[in-house]
Amino acid sequence: MNYLRYFGLRELPFNITPDTSFFFACRGIQQALNTLLVAVSNGEGFIKITGEVGTGKTLLCRKFLSTLGPGWASAYVPNPNLEPRSLLLALAGEFAIPGENLEPHRLEKELVQRLLDLARQGKRVVLCMDEAQAMPLPTLETVRLLTNLETEKRKLIQVVLFAQPELDRKLQSPSLRQLLQRITFQHRLLGLAADELKGYLAHRLTIAGSTREFPFTSSAVGAIHRASRGIPRLVNVISHKALLVVFGEGGRRAGRRHVEAASHDTPAAAPLGRWWLPRLGRALD
Repeated sequence: MNYLRYFGLRELPFNITPDTSFFFACRGIQQALNTLLVAVSNGEGFIKITGEVGTGKTLLCRKFLSTLGPGWASAYVPNPNLEPRSLLLALAGEFAIPGENLEPHRLEKELVQRLLDLARQGKRVVLCMDEAQAMPLPTLETVRLLTNLETEKRKLIQVVLFAQPELDRKLQSPSLRQLLQRITFQHRLLGLAADELKGYLAHRLTIAGSTREFPFTSSAVGAIHRASRGIPRLVNVISHKALLVVFGEGGRRAGRRHVEAASHDTPAAAPLGRWWLPRLGRALD
């Protein structure tokens, strides 16, 4: 019997790939989503969402984009570690502009014209940039200059920066002081609170098709929170490995000792104390 059938699942519940069907509106994530929706409705130029690795920035970005209605045109740049021209080419591609053979000034002109056309159609434009802490300073300045474009009523393009906290240090550069002043809304993502973790686990199991008994004891849930520090990606990794241990033993529910084995096998997890590595090793064979 395979893992999914053993636990009565249709798909893996703790996959680390961002999937909006598994979106869980914990307090921090819901506050961030509300901040985004209010900010873009107000027509602000820059919005900043920061959080440590694994706190759900990419999933939040995808959920936000999926909530935008037909009155919006959106662009998504997943890796903005690009020089200014490469970024403009990426944006041209997002807005269906054939710009590969255009000179930089012509490329900018075509992009501006496209934004004006969208404004005339009554559409508002939002650009979401993931991993924005990796963006070179000249590219950040190029993005700022794009947000200078506006009609009498509003900006032609709004920008949401999703980034690790390193972006905050980068924004302290004197050359970016104008951009820093234009960030009017921001939110910092934290991990799941201890009282949210069981709901998070149950939500993902339900979405994955589970109709059986919740497969974690209370002590296991507490251990998962301590080991993961509430970081959703680590919660997923540790929970999946703990269930693998249970599967390997032929058990039904994960307890603290299963979480200890899983966390020991996860380099980024906080130590929990005693563990039994061979148990996890046999489940993975």
